[in-house]
Amino acid sequence: MSARVISITNQKGGVGKTTTVINLGAALAELGRKTLLIDLDPQAALSVGFGINSYELEETIYNALVESDSTTLESVIHYEIRPNLDVVPSNIDLAAAEMELIAAIGREYILKESLEPVQERYEYILIDCPPSLGLLTINALTASDEVLIPLQCEYLALRGMRMLIEVIEKVQKKLNPDLKILGILGTMYNARTVHAQEVIEEIRSVFGDKVFDVVVHNSIKFAEAPVVHKPILEYASGHPGAVAYRTLAEVIVNGEEKESKY
Repeated sequence: MSARVISITNQKGGVGKTTTVINLGAALAELGRKTLLIDLDPQAALSVGFGINSYELEETIYNALVESDSTTLESVIHYEIRPNLDVVPSNIDLAAAEMELIAAIGREYILKESLEPVQERYEYILIDCPPSLGLLTINALTASDEVLIPLQCEYLALRGMRMLIEVIEKVQKKLNPDLKILGILGTMYNARTVHAQEVIEEIRSVFGDKVFDVVVHNSIKFAEAPVVHKPILEYASGHPGAVAYRTLAEVIVNGEEKESKY
């Protein structure tokens, strides 16, 4: 059975994309699901979050995309970062990929083609997209079965949703008709403010059951965990943030929401 490929994307930076990939990936691995994380962001925060010094690596996802004739994606995988969890790292070289791929034939399908030889090995492949709607993100969406959208619980974060949805619809129409929105995940939720609750209610009024009941609360623990190269599930296992991502993993695996505890 082929892996379920999920892009975690939002063109707005700082909304919790990488945090979601790291911790959702760790939670899926905890459940015994063989999982591959792909760092498709030149900032390489996912790689750094697991302690991979990607700037010293000779080959990364960049080489698998730009030099696909000589470098396979399989050859740049870092295996067993955690039990059941592998990582494809990135570094700043990836910033040049969009320009270098612009003239490539079938440029939107390069990541999809790179993934095909390894998909049978995994149950889940999570792609950490860059904060843009450029060619790297289009490659991720074209290669994916589903999109998970982290959305910061602030009004300004809502403004870019229309553009993102339009891009997803264009990809569905022209490149990947099977692409679906898995769900919208409220992040950086501040329970002490009325504003955060109003934003969640607004999102639900527009997107209905596409909004997860799980909400990730704002916490300094999410900033502290990458410093010691750990998911929050290891750094603070009983923290509400860890509980939220474990719950999200169960929702995704089981296909149904548990009763919200938030």
